[in-house]
Amino acid sequence: MRAILTDIEGTTTSISFVADVLFIHAREHLAEYVAAHPEETAPILAEVAATGESDPVATLIRWIDEDRKVTPLKTLQGMIWADGYISGAFTGHVYDDAVAGLRRFHAAGVALYVFSSGSVAAQKLLFGHSDAGDLTPLFSGYFDTTTGPKREAASYAAIAREIDVPPEEILFLSDTPEEVGAAQKAGLNALLIDRERGRGDIASFDDIKLTVHTVQ
Repeated sequence: MRAILTDIEGTTTSISFVADVLFIHAREHLAEYVAAHPEETAPILAEVAATGESDPVATLIRWIDEDRKVTPLKTLQGMIWADGYISGAFTGHVYDDAVAGLRRFHAAGVALYVFSSGSVAAQKLLFGHSDAGDLTPLFSGYFDTTTGPKREAASYAAIAREIDVPPEEILFLSDTPEEVGAAQKAGLNALLIDRERGRGDIASFDDIKLTVHTVQ
């Protein structure tokens, strides 16, 4: 493998951190953040209003409750989370085995990338303010839903083209079977991680044994 592309929620980071810390923080502070940052949030509210919703703020809060994977919500959540990380309200959870694995792969010369439904800005915040410190130097790039849906093969093909690595030399990691299937359809290697039930291909990053391909 020349590159590893990893999901975040349920893969590097606990679902409970995302649901019980990040989502709740964004929900509780969304209205006041929009009121305090009218210029920065105006394009986001306009995008929501363009969908036909009469109250963009209420719609965004509802979308959080529905766990909608839509770009304007993810963008605004990232902005709100930035305040939380910078103020020290919380740090980004990353599993110990994921930290060790990412460092091991990086040291072996494997390029690391992230593909998450959370915005690129939110991804950088989580890894930049993680429990283990700043992990962003380990990564070569980040991708979010602006690239395409995570359950469509075309998104993974686009990422392979963007990072200029043949699909068969990329390993994708996710806790979602539909995402793993989409990546495999695009020609990537992919492993399903199941930390709680042990029904996936792997249970943690410790289970990943790579043959590293180095370009001379």
